[in-house]
Amino acid sequence: MLKNIIHLAISITAFSLAYSIAFLTEIDLVKSAILYAFVIQWVLFVPAYLLKTEKFYDLSGSLTYIFVVSYVSYNYYLIDGINFGNIIIGLAIIFWAVRLGSFLFLRIHKAGEDRRFNEIKTSATRFFMTWTLQGMWVSICSACALTAISSSKGVQINYLLFIGLAIFLIGFFIEVIADNQKTKFRSNPENKNNFISSGLWSYSRHPNYLGEIILWLGITIMSISSLNGWQFVTLISPVFTYVLLVYISGVRLLEASGKERWGHLESYQEYLKKTPSLIFK
Repeated sequence: MLKNIIHLAISITAFSLAYSIAFLTEIDLVKSAILYAFVIQWVLFVPAYLLKTEKFYDLSGSLTYIFVVSYVSYNYYLIDGINFGNIIIGLAIIFWAVRLGSFLFLRIHKAGEDRRFNEIKTSATRFFMTWTLQGMWVSICSACALTAISSSKGVQINYLLFIGLAIFLIGFFIEVIADNQKTKFRSNPENKNNFISSGLWSYSRHPNYLGEIILWLGITIMSISSLNGWQFVTLISPVFTYVLLVYISGVRLLEASGKERWGHLESYQEYLKKTPSLIFK
């Protein structure tokens, strides 16, 4: 009973935090987009729980990114017409979401399951919390871009836009290359039960997450010129991405799993000593 209450409390907190950021932007379009992001998760939670499946969880997150970005971009277009800055940042996020969503969707279907959800999906409140946290992830990560797109002048075309775009592309390609290298490594039967330490993985233990953090930093830089007043609170986007990937999910969970599987190996211990978690020791 206590666990159920905690799960629901976390869900309420997650929604409240994300919607508070949207509220501070004072843009109705952003508020609506953030609300839709959560509603989509809550609706999809129902069949996911009834079927006890997590197979479309990651794909749903990516599709939600595509929806909220398309929603604010289209509504801006209806009122103010074409804005090329909006198109650039919108396509960047959509392209990233399509690539990541399809990659994760195909990966989980090939594996048959995501073991992280084995216990989660059997608890209604915990599974609901997980879907709600995905709504928070979409909302806070995209908040800066959504606010910029929805602002009175849209995304400004200036040097920051192109600097941000360049940083986004660097992060995007790091993530893609890292994912492809790990997929290829795992597809080789000789590497079964081994850890990857080649390619980008020889420079960083989590280059895919490094790429993710960099690309969202790029999106934020692309957006910053369009913000004013309390809208600058949306600059939390890349910070949230970093904290989420390093301290909550991602790195923290994989590091614990890696030490459990290979911690007894001298080669793995040496890898941990020589290779930074992201980019710095």
